Amino acid sequence: MTTRVRDELKQRAWKAIIAHAIFRMESALAVCLTILLAFFVPEPLPWWRWWYWAILGAVTEALIIYTSITDERTGRKVVAEMLREQYSPGTIKTRSHREKVEQALEYRERIESLIETSPAGILRDHLYESTVGIADWIKRIFAIAQRLDTYERDELLHRDMSALPASIRRLREELANEDEPSVVQQIEATLAAKGAQRDNLQALQNRMEQAQFRLEETLTALGTVYSQFQLIQARKLGGAGARRLSEDIREQVQGLQDLIDSMNELESQSRAGHSDV
Repeated sequence: MTTRVRDELKQRAWKAIIAHAIFRMESALAVCLTILLAFFVPEPLPWWRWWYWAILGAVTEALIIYTSITDERTGRKVVAEMLREQYSPGTIKTRSHREKVEQALEYRERIESLIETSPAGILRDHLYESTVGIADWIKRIFAIAQRLDTYERDELLHRDMSALPASIRRLREELANEDEPSVVQQIEATLAAKGAQRDNLQALQNRMEQAQFRLEETLTALGTVYSQFQLIQARKLGGAGARRLSEDIREQVQGLQDLIDSMNELESQSRAGHSDV
C-alpha cells in the first residue's frame, strides 16, 4: 500500500469525523438551545447581555467538537460507517458477491473491536496502523466483487461470447466458397477481428473465473488475519508478529490490485474488439 493511498484514506476519515462532530445530535441541541435562550431569555441577570449566550454556545460547541475528534471510539465508529457507506454491499446485485463484501466489512469491524480491548501502548498503535491497510484491502475486495457483478450481468458480452463461434464458422465457410479477391480479403479481415475478439472474451472469462477464486482466497486470508489479531490481543504474538501481519496485508492488497488492473485491461480490449467488428 502506497503512502498516497494511506494519506487519502486518513484524509477521508478525518473529514468524516469532523462532519460527525459538527452534525451530531449534541451539536444541534447546543445550537438550538443557544438561539432559544438568546431570544426568550436575553438578560436573566442585570449584568447579563444576550450575546453572552452566543459566546457560551460557541464554547459549548467547540467542546463538543473537540471531544468528538479526540475520542478514539467515536472516531473508529465513524470510519466504520464511512467504509460501509463507501463500499456499500447493497450496490452489488449478485447475492454471492454481495455477501463476500459484507463478510469483509464484518471482519474489519471485529478486528477494530479486538484492538479496542487491547492495552494502550506502542503495540496497539501499530495494530491500529495496520487497519488502514485492511481498509484498503476491503476497497480492493469491493472493486473485484463489483466488477464480477457487472460482468455477470453484462448481456452484450455474454451474447457476443455465445454468437462468435457460429459467426466464425459461417465466415470460414463463406471464405472457402469465395473466389473474388477483394471479397476474400474482406472476409479474412473480418475473421481476424472476430478471432481477436473471441480470444479477448475468452481471456476475460478466464480472468473473471480466476477473480472468483481469488475473492474466496482473499476472504480466507482476511479471516486468517482476524485470527492473528486475536493471537496478538491474547499476547501470544509480539511486535515482530504485528510487523509480519502488516507485511502480509500489504502483499494481499498489492496482489488484488494487480488482478483488478488485468481485469480492467482485458475488459477494455474486449469492448474495443466489439466496436471494431
